[in-house]
Amino acid sequence: MKTYRIATIPGDGIGKEVIPAGERILEALATSENTFAFECENFDWGGDYYRRHGVMMPTDGLKALLDKDAILFGSAGDPHIPDHVTLWGLRLKICQGLDQYANVRPTRILPGIDAPLKRCAAHDLNWVIVRENTEGEYSGVGGRMHQGHPIEVATDLSLMTRAGVERIHRYAFRLAQSRPRKLLTVITKSNAQRHAMVMWDEIAAEIAKEFPDVKWEKELVDAATARMVNRPASLDTIVATNLHADILSDLAAALAGSMGIAPTGNINPERAYPSMFEPIHGSAFDIMGKGIANPVGTFWSVVMLLEHLGELEAAARVMLAIEHVTADPALHTADLGGNATTAMVTEAVCAQIASTAKQHMTVA
Repeated sequence: MKTYRIATIPGDGIGKEVIPAGERILEALATSENTFAFECENFDWGGDYYRRHGVMMPTDGLKALLDKDAILFGSAGDPHIPDHVTLWGLRLKICQGLDQYANVRPTRILPGIDAPLKRCAAHDLNWVIVRENTEGEYSGVGGRMHQGHPIEVATDLSLMTRAGVERIHRYAFRLAQSRPRKLLTVITKSNAQRHAMVMWDEIAAEIAKEFPDVKWEKELVDAATARMVNRPASLDTIVATNLHADILSDLAAALAGSMGIAPTGNINPERAYPSMFEPIHGSAFDIMGKGIANPVGTFWSVVMLLEHLGELEAAARVMLAIEHVTADPALHTADLGGNATTAMVTEAVCAQIASTAKQHMTVA
């Protein structure tokens, strides 16, 4: 029996509620499959760790993750700690330290979800956004001088390397090639940012020659926001810089019905390091401890984790269980306009996983 080693990092806020729910899904799946198991090791890094130690995670914390097959992450963010401290001290430290340079965010309207685009059929919104995840606008290059004085100055430099841009474009083209429509939209702002973004465009054109079967186009980031709302069916696979994709993917999640259902994977495609999977909803301290956080984003992240491990049949079973549960309005949490609790949704998905296992055994 194959045993997968999973690091769980709940982090802050509702991460401490949805990540244990994600572990329940893994347990239910392993029990029903009986062909693999999960060995989860929990890491208590985050805001509480910061209050005890002055850092969000240990200085050598990355070493503890190197032998893991994957990471399931909750959220980073605490209202009592500056945001740049929580982000750079935990999530970005892991993403950059483990070279998880491809951030992948699938978006579609799940069954039973009342999405805001009323003119849009569910099948019209089926995207994957690929975000460059380790450099660009979040490279961390910059500084401040003369703080508190009238001549104070602050800079943040968007740093793009040819190697970094080539590999994210190649990853995006390859992903687009694997999807039925073979369509890639390259998001840019080269009309105003005339150096790094022009290089971004030029490299996209170079990489495109390696994928003659992929139809590709450029779209300015501001125009892309309108297109996502007005013509969602015209998009399929999207690649963008760290900042641009960060913004567009939140818009995508909202258009699909809720930030609470959206997953993401921080991928190291070469598998030299473990990849990390997480819901994108953030720490949501305003609902922490109320038991109403939507765990679907975590469950969909578990699907991505399983796909990354090569357990495609198991991933499909979990996704079907999620869709079965979202189709029932009685199992919608508050963000979807319902009254269901985190525990109710979790138990329903686990029950559906067990049910499909019994059906599979009966057929066999």
